[in-house]
Amino acid sequence: MSNGKLTHLDEDGNPKMVDVSDKVETKRIAVAQAILYLPDEVVAAFDQNNEIVTKKGSVTQTSIIAGVMGAKKTSELIPFCHQLNLTNCKIDIRRDKNELVITCTASCLGQTGVEMEALTGASIAALTVYDMCKALSHDIVIKETRLIEKTGGKSDFKRSR
Repeated sequence: MSNGKLTHLDEDGNPKMVDVSDKVETKRIAVAQAILYLPDEVVAAFDQNNEIVTKKGSVTQTSIIAGVMGAKKTSELIPFCHQLNLTNCKIDIRRDKNELVITCTASCLGQTGVEMEALTGASIAALTVYDMCKALSHDIVIKETRLIEKTGGKSDFKRSR
């Protein structure tokens, strides 16, 4: 929201893309996170390297690739997202007992933020884990996906927890 108004609606209440042509190009970085709950039968499938290898391949490595691909295609998936030229996108996946924590860090040099790309990257990586592990259990839960921080542009944001 900007000045208490939704930015993707025109004065008549119709949807629109935000015009960023007058914005200054700055380095933008966003970090998003998705957390999955893994039931015991999925956790038991992890090997000593904290990996699950399926007929489709390595779960974490495939999810990393899918997350980066998803981040790069954000403007094709979300109608009013601007097409951004990402300068970097990194997916980190770590397991903590029955949780898999996926963190996506995306950056660009642009006129608009990169948080939707980071959120999309984390989400697509999480969905890929689900897809590759659903044969083990359908009780996998994507618990939350959220923005952790963003820098660049008009205002910065950092989640306190």
